[in-house]
Amino acid sequence: MATNTKKTSQTRQGFKAGEHIVYPAHGVGQITSIEEQEIAGYKLELFVISFEKDKMTLRVPVPKIATVGMRKLSEPDAVKKALETVKGRARVKRTMWSRRAQEYEAKINSGDLIAIAEVVRDLYRADSQPEQSYSERQLYEAALDRMAREVAAVNRISETEAIRQIESNLLKNPRRNAKPAEGEAEVETEFEDEQEEAA
Repeated sequence: MATNTKKTSQTRQGFKAGEHIVYPAHGVGQITSIEEQEIAGYKLELFVISFEKDKMTLRVPVPKIATVGMRKLSEPDAVKKALETVKGRARVKRTMWSRRAQEYEAKINSGDLIAIAEVVRDLYRADSQPEQSYSERQLYEAALDRMAREVAAVNRISETEAIRQIESNLLKNPRRNAKPAEGEAEVETEFEDEQEEAA
């Protein structure tokens, strides 16, 4: 199978080389080039996307980008909305942890910044709250990392600064450090029981 690669520098489907994009399954990456490859007699154009933090490079056929959900970075307004979202009250469903974990995972991999912000908000634990289980912590960190990478890329700041921004917004929720009301305490207890089952 002969492959012949040559780099082309034009824009394809509104995306251009050098641009940062969001690839739902991996988060923020940068299109390093647009290549044309010949594979078994067929010419195929590919976006070469680098995910520097993960030390990974993907080659995505140009016609496939809609299917994989690749998109441009969010507008500053969407970033603002995501940062507002994390200030909100955590919404924890009364379902088994395994089901909730799947929902969180799906939101993280959706590439939707607001959905990712909801996961960050729902899984965040203030110092005054019960500890997270290992699987909760992992999902929280994955969501925080995805969100921080996009906030950093849009606002042109470092990821560390982006995490600081997100965490300071998480702490702005007045209910975070307040003692839960009677009805809420029940949810918390049930939540802890499920965590122990899941651990």
